Amino acid sequence: LSRRYVLCEVVSEDPRCRQCIEDRAVGLAVRDAITRVHGDYGLACCSISFTVKYLNAYTGTVLLRCRKDSYRLLCSALPFVRSLESRAQRYPCFLNTLHVGGTIRTCQKFLIQYNRTQLLRLLQNCTNEEERQCIQKSLLSCSLTEEQSQSGDEEEDDGTE
Repeated sequence: LSRRYVLCEVVSEDPRCRQCIEDRAVGLAVRDAITRVHGDYGLACCSISFTVKYLNAYTGTVLLRCRKDSYRLLCSALPFVRSLESRAQRYPCFLNTLHVGGTIRTCQKFLIQYNRTQLLRLLQNCTNEEERQCIQKSLLSCSLTEEQSQSGDEEEDDGTE
């Protein structure tokens, strides 16, 4: 079974939105958007092997996994996610798709480059030396380190499943 990983960022003007982000809330919002756009058929296609693989509430980074043959259905529904709901509160936001990759590792590599680019933009807009040094330190720390996967499912799609 081939899979695709869709790397997104949660964009919201409400700073409280980041604190409310949970795997479950993101998964429900995405499934709801798929149902609204593609109906029950689209939801059935996308639900097979769909999961929120990684979520960082601090940075708003979300990694979604789905089957290779249904990733276009998933991606076409993502712009219709308009809010996340948590603890009976609805927070307006949207998902910005950054990258679609065949493995988690390619998404990680893309994210490092993306973050480095964002930091360089910030560096150009610095107003004082203290800000500049802080951002330069962050730029130098952008790297991919080898770590053991905690759950053992750092999967590389090479067709051997």
